[in-house]
Amino acid sequence: MTIKVPKVIDELESKIVNTLKLSRFKNQLVGKGYVTGLKAVTYLLNIPKPTIFMSKGASINLCESVSQFGLNKLLIVTDQALYDTGLLDPVLEQLNLSGMKYSLFTEVEPDPTFTVVESGLRKYRQQNCDSVMAIGGGSSIDAAKVIALAASNEVSPRDLVGILKGKKPSAPFFAIPTTAGTGSEATIGAVISDSITHKKELVIDTKIVPLVAALDPDLMKGLPPAITAATGMDALTHLVESYLSGMANEESDYYSRSGIQMIFENLPKVYKRGNNAKAREKMALASYYGGLTINIAGLGYVHAFAHQLGAKYKLPHGESNAKVLPYVLEFTKAASTTRLAELAQCLGLGSRNDNDTVLAEAFISEVKNLISTLNIENTIPQIKRSDFSEIIQGAFKEANSTYAVAKYMSYDEAEEMLSAISGRASDI
Repeated sequence: MTIKVPKVIDELESKIVNTLKLSRFKNQLVGKGYVTGLKAVTYLLNIPKPTIFMSKGASINLCESVSQFGLNKLLIVTDQALYDTGLLDPVLEQLNLSGMKYSLFTEVEPDPTFTVVESGLRKYRQQNCDSVMAIGGGSSIDAAKVIALAASNEVSPRDLVGILKGKKPSAPFFAIPTTAGTGSEATIGAVISDSITHKKELVIDTKIVPLVAALDPDLMKGLPPAITAATGMDALTHLVESYLSGMANEESDYYSRSGIQMIFENLPKVYKRGNNAKAREKMALASYYGGLTINIAGLGYVHAFAHQLGAKYKLPHGESNAKVLPYVLEFTKAASTTRLAELAQCLGLGSRNDNDTVLAEAFISEVKNLISTLNIENTIPQIKRSDFSEIIQGAFKEANSTYAVAKYMSYDEAEEMLSAISGRASDI
């Protein structure tokens, strides 16, 4: 059955896209217009949430449930390195026990390209699959989202770039994240890289949210400390940026505060002892909450700059976020004092007599302390002064025209921040 998108939403999408095209000329004005439109879309659309299985063995429970959907054959989307670890073996065994047929697609790499997604789509069709299951990190989940939507709509993955391009529901889609960071199992977005233009393209569609997702700590216990730290900081950045967004509401605030509390309590634990199942479960839930907040409130300058730095210097996304986050918090502090103070109180920082300014500083200090505890370096020495312009332009194009940032950053302020992150502040 084809779902018809209401005319008002089609018209609203057109207005948003047309407004966004002007961003190269009037970023700040367009940003406000885009955010207004996006708020309207969020209000008009009922953004779905996946059914969640959570706790030890949740992935097995999900596989048992898949057999009840009356499906013929799954395309399992993952990466070769993860498959080679044997981590998928219990999941595949349960699918076999449930009588569920499947075909493996293991070509996903970090920052998946359209070439990879198109290859997965071909296998889906060649193997006569009728459903998709992602097992892995955000890259596998994002690739699987686009494969599932392109398959049901009988279009090229590139045709889905933009907002609400899918006219038909996605092929039945299930997700089992193996990291606690991206929250992609909850989001209405998927990021796919273009190997020709070297740019990251965004597919935004409510139809790509999984039907069911499993948050299984058993699949995360073996993550190395460095990956645990980087993915955990990605989740924290989602939650903090959403809380500081002009699009935040009561629902997103609940997810943000709860998730931030869980991360500060549990990320140091799983960094030191990866097999702490209870702490891993809390981190998985915090990551999921981060995905839910993105759907409602969006992100900000941290992600905008982290995307540019990651693409330019091949840096892990979560690590880039961790390096940029303290600087953006300092930048936005004056415009977000009350919100930052609320996060400090959420963590039990400060005293009853402290004012909002003191509490805001306390929260920023706590973020810096966490990053230090995770042994993440606070500089990116490979940043070149000659790259500043390209990085800033890309970040501004993303942030000023997409996110409801509390305070707009000037070019000079961005230069100063990049210089500090490079460890060569004296250059400015």
